[in-house]
Amino acid sequence: MTKQFFTGMAAVALMSTTALADGHLPFAPGEGAFSWDSYTAFADSNDFAGQTVEITGPWTGNEKEKFDKVVAYFTEATGAAVNYSGSDSFEQDIVVSTRAGSAPNLAVFPQPGLAADLASQGLLTPLPEGTADWIASNFAAGPSWVDLGTYADADGNDQTFGMFYRVDLKSLVWYSPEAFDEAGYDIPETMEDLKALTDQIVADGETPWCIGLGSGAATGWPATDWVEDMMLRTNPPADYDAWVANEMKFDDPKVVAAIEEFGAFALNNDYVDGGSSAVANTDFRDSPTGLFSIPPKCYMHRQASFIPAFFPEGTVVGDDADFFYFPAYADKDLGKPVLGAGTLFAITNPSDATTAFLEFLKLPIAHETWMAQGGFLTAHAGVNLETYQDDSLRAQGGILQNATTFRFDASDLMPAEIGAGAFWTGMVDYTTGRSAADVAKAIQERWDALN
Repeated sequence: MTKQFFTGMAAVALMSTTALADGHLPFAPGEGAFSWDSYTAFADSNDFAGQTVEITGPWTGNEKEKFDKVVAYFTEATGAAVNYSGSDSFEQDIVVSTRAGSAPNLAVFPQPGLAADLASQGLLTPLPEGTADWIASNFAAGPSWVDLGTYADADGNDQTFGMFYRVDLKSLVWYSPEAFDEAGYDIPETMEDLKALTDQIVADGETPWCIGLGSGAATGWPATDWVEDMMLRTNPPADYDAWVANEMKFDDPKVVAAIEEFGAFALNNDYVDGGSSAVANTDFRDSPTGLFSIPPKCYMHRQASFIPAFFPEGTVVGDDADFFYFPAYADKDLGKPVLGAGTLFAITNPSDATTAFLEFLKLPIAHETWMAQGGFLTAHAGVNLETYQDDSLRAQGGILQNATTFRFDASDLMPAEIGAGAFWTGMVDYTTGRSAADVAKAIQERWDALN
């Protein structure tokens, strides 16, 4: 950041956010709950005027607009220009550009699989030395994020290539606060409590859960999230990783047991709205509407953070609907695992300004300035949760902050024929009568046939 900027910082701080929004900084430096001190120190020690950082990724439309506002703070601090281009065909485009030697400086990958593939071809540059240690120390469940960004290079040596940024959260249970209050139900803190609450609701003559797997050609995917969450709640992270890599076979007893943990909820006629026979046929978009019926058709619905988009029109999250963490078992000593997804930055064409941008991403301000715009979660442990746009995002951010383990959606990391094929259809088969052991065996046979 230029010295002139800091000379005028006091004056800038007096300007309204609205006034700055008419320019290029949406939040006035020095104001609000943002972490300005570390940003100021960064600006004092970085001058890259005349240089440009080229970035490409999957964010378009409104998401691109929000990210552009974030990177404006990097430009203000360093003098370097940033050109971000978003594309719906990013995953195809980045393969072409890296192989042609025309890649941008940084790429934003929507999931680790493609990044790992390009790293193995020597098309990515490892993150600067010390970055992995920084992530481990400064992200909630830090070692998990290091693992998710570490891949084999062209020589087969593991190196850290990815720094995660924007995160999605899946380990959530949605409910109606009014229905819970009227029935006198408390939020369960453990899986044992959740199962006890499920039985209590049945004993009260009501139905605990709404579960729906319908999704057109993708029918079955909501059950894969259930199984993944159960794998993390019944096994250590190393077992989950081995399962994703097919080092632990799909028909291993531990995986079969996780499927059956899902079945303990989904296959009990007393537990599910419409009975277990309705699970496979109910569209996932329609499934949560039972929470809002009068009287309620169900009291709980396990689904990711996006599901309010399918709540009845006018539903206010925090008032009409709320959520709690899908809890872990108290007696298994596995901490608080969280399932989700996220985007990661990787170097496709190194430069000094690119390294500086990665240093910028370490700053809380690089996260808080999107947090305040909405539609963003982060695992960065140093951010001020007060900068989240609303209470719902703040509570989700708190779940991420309290996580002891984070793992990426397994089906997204498996070969497409498994994660977006046999796993989906296998879950439909399981909920319509086939045993977990038979389903798991069939999925593993399909996986073996790929080799």
